Amino acid sequence: MSKPLPVSSPSLSPQFCFNERVLRDFLRLSRTTIDDSITQNLNALLRPSREGFDPSSTDVRQLDATERRRLSSEACGSFKNDILFPSWQTRSDVLNYCASVATSPDPEDPDIIARQVESTKEQERVVNDRLDPYSSRYFPREARTESLANLVRNERSVEQIIRTRTWGVVAERCDATGSWEDALDRWREQKHIQRQTS
Repeated sequence: MSKPLPVSSPSLSPQFCFNERVLRDFLRLSRTTIDDSITQNLNALLRPSREGFDPSSTDVRQLDATERRRLSSEACGSFKNDILFPSWQTRSDVLNYCASVATSPDPEDPDIIARQVESTKEQERVVNDRLDPYSSRYFPREARTESLANLVRNERSVEQIIRTRTWGVVAERCDATGSWEDALDRWREQKHIQRQTS
């Protein structure tokens, strides 16, 4: 199995964020490539052929396979620093950018006029609650910024769950300690220092 590559960052623009299908597809592809196949990705780092095959290894049933499945710190470090954390950072960057788009004014919203017309009609409408108690209910159409904000909020929750699960596997196979948040923060600090010194 070849080494997985992080999904490259898309060119960020408000149009990218407002096209919710494309945004979801990017996140899904990135998660599928790295997180959903984390066990396979880590298994690909095992190199039993370097040690050679020991025929006596088949004489006794191996009950504790975790010791054999532990990866070298070099392989783990390389995977985390070159593949896992860059992938997570790219997704964080995309979600942060789209969150800023969702909270910014949207003068190019194609539905803004239709919503204003609906709102005006609703204000002019005469409602008799005694005849129809439900007629006073009005649910305005959601602006695309509100829809995007909801999507980003949901995807951030999904991201938390996925990263926690992925980090559990990485921690077990790589003897990693601490939370994924701390590990990612340390990686970001190292990247920042590297950029400053280069």
